[in-house]
Amino acid sequence: MKAFLSRCRPRTLRGRLSLVALTTATLLMVILTVVFNAVVQRHLQRQADDELRARAAVVAATVDTIGPRVNVRESPGEELLDTNVWIYAGGRLIEKPGSATANGSLTRAAGRLAAAGGPACATARGHGTVRLCVRPVPGGKQDMAVVTALDLSPYRSSARTLFYASLALDAVMLACTYALTRLSVRRALRPVATMTEDAGRWSATASDERFGNGERPRELAELGRSLDALLDRIRALLRHERQLTRELSHELRNPLALIIAELDWWQTRPRSAADTLATHAAILDAARSMRTICDTLLDDARESMVAVPGSTDVLPVLRRLAASAARPRQVTVVLSGQDTGLSAGVPGPLVERIVSPLLDNALRHARERVEIRVRPHADGVRVEVVDDGPGVPASFTSQLFQPGRRADPGDGHGGAGLGLPLSRRLARSAGGEVHHEERHTPGAAFVVSLPPG
Repeated sequence: MKAFLSRCRPRTLRGRLSLVALTTATLLMVILTVVFNAVVQRHLQRQADDELRARAAVVAATVDTIGPRVNVRESPGEELLDTNVWIYAGGRLIEKPGSATANGSLTRAAGRLAAAGGPACATARGHGTVRLCVRPVPGGKQDMAVVTALDLSPYRSSARTLFYASLALDAVMLACTYALTRLSVRRALRPVATMTEDAGRWSATASDERFGNGERPRELAELGRSLDALLDRIRALLRHERQLTRELSHELRNPLALIIAELDWWQTRPRSAADTLATHAAILDAARSMRTICDTLLDDARESMVAVPGSTDVLPVLRRLAASAARPRQVTVVLSGQDTGLSAGVPGPLVERIVSPLLDNALRHARERVEIRVRPHADGVRVEVVDDGPGVPASFTSQLFQPGRRADPGDGHGGAGLGLPLSRRLARSAGGEVHHEERHTPGAAFVVSLPPG
């Protein structure tokens, strides 16, 4: 039964709303029909009782109870008055309709009604449904009563006709209700269909359009605002995913280049066992660096780096980074700073990922020298990456940390303009900062501020 009802249930919102409206209207029409027909039957029965009482009053007026004997005076229309009329005196039947027998069911019902005394009415079954009413005759020495009867068939026929008419009216009303409900729901849901089409078109073209721009009913306007917020979050997630992909590609490029270079060098000429071991060690270091890069960037993408505390001795990390950096032959990397006491409250892999883009950028643009300076600062540890290259154009300093922007894309240096924004974002995620020192000349200087360890 459940499976059958599930199959019969409408699948569309319009169908379900129409079914709910039809069910509600059906219940209401059933209640109204029952109440209407009950009122009609009660009204028709009251009309029949009034007619019977009026007839009994007319017949009672023809009964003479003054003398010792009961006499029924003759009057015009006597044939009509004697039809279905019983007259009782002292409990005795003194007159009955010509069509009724002394022991018939209607005569017995009339006798019981007369013996009960007082004005009353009752329904009896004869050749059909018959209504009986009794009226005592005032005056006289004997208790007299007049009982009149009326066939209810015409009234019952009228009641049935009204009942069938009400059923037909109910059917018409329900059909109209269902049709109008479906039409109204279709018109009401037309903006929803439009919103669905817009959403499909916007998702296909990556449009910046939003639902809140149109005139809609209040409920749909609220839905549109919720969908706009959801679209904004989705776009932010997609933008973050694209940024993470670009950053991974940017950061993994150097270790991959080192692995390829080592393999090419190893394959170009015969190598000794020691050279092979050195190549393997370099490849292993590059692979570990790639794993560290992936872990660091993915942890930052999950916004978990701030929640995971760490403390790092900065100099060993920077020394290892300077030693493994791919540099041109003519460029020298110098690391200067105190050997002890320079601890930052940042995990070591994150320090490496913050400084690595700055060092790569300095190595690409330096002429002869890159210097990494480390010194304590009032707010923690300060790391400066300085090169003797051409420096940053003054007109480009405001765009320096914007993703994908380069001062001179045709300068012959590789890069996608993602390293500096990545370095600043990672530093800020750890409570630090990266900025460009504009007053430094010649060359460029970038300063990393890290929280104390």
